Amino acid sequence: MKSIGKILGLVFLGLLLIVVGLGFALTHLFDPNDYKDEIRQLARDKANLELTLDGDIGWSLFPWLGLELTDATLASAATPDQPFADVRLLGLSVRVLPLLRKEVQMSDIRVDGLNLTLQRDAKGRGNWEDIGKPAQATSTANPPTAATPATPASTDAPPATSARPLKLDIDSLTVSNSRIDYRDQRSGRQFSAEGIELSSGAIREGASIPLKLSAFLASNQPLLRAKTELQTQLRFDRALKRYQLEDFKLAGEVSGEPLQGKTLTFATQGQLLLDQAAQVAEWNSLKLSANQLRAIGELKLRDLDKTAQLQGGLSIAKFNLREFLGGLGVELPAMRDGNSLQQFELSTRLAGTPNSLTLNELSLQLDDSSFSGNLAVSDFAKQAVRLQLKGDKLDLDRYLPPKDKDASAGAARKNEVKEAVAAAGKNGSTPLPSAPTQQAWSTTPMLPLEPLRKLDVQAELGLGLLTLNQLPIEDAQLKASAQAGVLALQALRGDLHGGNFSAQAQLDVRPDVPLLTVQKQLNHIPVEKLIESQGEKAPLKGLLDLNADIRTQGNSQKAWIDALNGKASFSLSQGVLVEANLEQQLCQGIATLNRKSLSSEPRGKDTPFEELDGNLTFHNGVASNPDLKARIPGLTVNGKGDVDLRVLGLDYRVGIVIEGDKGAMPDPACQVNERYAGIEWPLRCRGPLELGAKACRLDQDGLGKVAAKLAGAKLEEKIEEKLGDKVSPELKDALKGLFNR
Repeated sequence: MKSIGKILGLVFLGLLLIVVGLGFALTHLFDPNDYKDEIRQLARDKANLELTLDGDIGWSLFPWLGLELTDATLASAATPDQPFADVRLLGLSVRVLPLLRKEVQMSDIRVDGLNLTLQRDAKGRGNWEDIGKPAQATSTANPPTAATPATPASTDAPPATSARPLKLDIDSLTVSNSRIDYRDQRSGRQFSAEGIELSSGAIREGASIPLKLSAFLASNQPLLRAKTELQTQLRFDRALKRYQLEDFKLAGEVSGEPLQGKTLTFATQGQLLLDQAAQVAEWNSLKLSANQLRAIGELKLRDLDKTAQLQGGLSIAKFNLREFLGGLGVELPAMRDGNSLQQFELSTRLAGTPNSLTLNELSLQLDDSSFSGNLAVSDFAKQAVRLQLKGDKLDLDRYLPPKDKDASAGAARKNEVKEAVAAAGKNGSTPLPSAPTQQAWSTTPMLPLEPLRKLDVQAELGLGLLTLNQLPIEDAQLKASAQAGVLALQALRGDLHGGNFSAQAQLDVRPDVPLLTVQKQLNHIPVEKLIESQGEKAPLKGLLDLNADIRTQGNSQKAWIDALNGKASFSLSQGVLVEANLEQQLCQGIATLNRKSLSSEPRGKDTPFEELDGNLTFHNGVASNPDLKARIPGLTVNGKGDVDLRVLGLDYRVGIVIEGDKGAMPDPACQVNERYAGIEWPLRCRGPLELGAKACRLDQDGLGKVAAKLAGAKLEEKIEEKLGDKVSPELKDALKGLFNR
């Protein structure tokens, strides 16, 4: 037995020596460089590949099957003069014996100086699409003839999945000094990755594989450049179709045209998983930073083989949004508060599809405002936004454009008003002010028409406190939409200084000249607050009720006022004319008629009134008021006139019916006797709105008519006294009529 074993051992040793000897002979006596032409032809026939080997081929046979190529070029056989790849060095080796067990055990794979150029022509065909196909497959195939019928596929063949998969075992993979270019002639787009450096640890299925990759990326539409570096641990299981990137870390810098010369520094990390069997992809323990922004979260995609569904969560820590956007090259529009957008914080649950994204359970903080609700982009292609939010407060004035009235018109009007105020005096003894002539509104365009035409928005917003035009609106509710160039404010309502209001509006930006319609209702709103919110001094006080239905067109304050048309009705209760003692002026007029002098001082500087109401008709920026009525203690006021909104001026004729001095101690010179009962005392009010009642004076022409009427009444008394019953009533009436004329 020992002899047999010894003989077998010598036989195996001899066979091994023969194999080693054959390997030595093949590798030293056989030179593959002598067969380059045959290798090129084989590449053409089997892979439709034009292979150019300018360098030497190095190889080994046993125990490693090794290959080393230098200065090789690859092109499609259809376009041999247009190579799509060239490599300076490609080296790899495989253990021979494990191949018999369908195991691939490789040493280091080295690729150096790879340049890969991929192109799509004007017809959309790529220069790589024919690679790997036998040359015969690209030519017209011969159909089977009757003499040689096609052999049907065997139904007894085992399924492909029953074959034992190759087992990979590679010591390492190294790619260095490599570049990839992609160009699309149809779109003109170009992408490139240069300076590619890839290195890995041992590549074994089921084990963690250290992986490191760095590259410089670039594109021309838009013009961008990026530096990236990736570090991770790769784990895969082909049988389970499961792939993981553990401790994934990606960092780099981006610059280019969209960033307006700025640089974005970014970093992200987490645990990535792709499970093709379950059609699920996950990104857990997500961390993201981009300049000042810091975020954490988790993302999960399911139904990858159908319409992918996104689920997850995202939290963004508080950061300076203004500085962040500036660092991205985003130029923010001018705002009234230059310190706005300094605080931003967000947390939400995510849901989405390839064409939509929804932020559920949204919690958002912007500066000193907090919001909660839902925000969705229901269609990325249409940029369709759906918004439902509730907030504690929002000072919208901070984010609006600065007030910018036309400089020349504004300065000219201010000078005009200043001169009118100085000339008006304090006691109404100066001449009637002149009508204003200077425009009060800006010609600066207010609306970005093109972006507004593209909007697709549905929004509902509720706020505990909304500040707009310095007006504190409590319990504000807003519902609005925008689609196909029509922006609709379905509802805007809230409480304001103890009153309430509601409004509806529509803006049609489809035509070149936008059209605007507004319906508004005010209930018991302090009118002085509305005036003061515009930066003007209030000439009157009171609770305003207003119903308005107006329309206009244009894209500036001036255009809107010039084209303003519509109707409105108003009523002002508990009103006061500020710093205007009409009673004193009337008493002065009565004293003049009585040929007496006032003996008492004015009781106050303001004139209260119980009611003020009327109707307005707007025509091209001028509001006509034909039925002004007011009730002041002891007086009734009737008037008609116009308010020219273009220059913020008024022109009214007012008649005041004296009902008598109701004071406890009336001035004797101002007492109203019976012959003044029912007399309408005329006033003329003209000048800038800022003057208020200071723009009113006694109408001298009308006052002369009042004096004539009073003289006629006095003459009637004399006729009655002298004639008594001596003449017929008909004759007395005729005489009275004659003297009245």
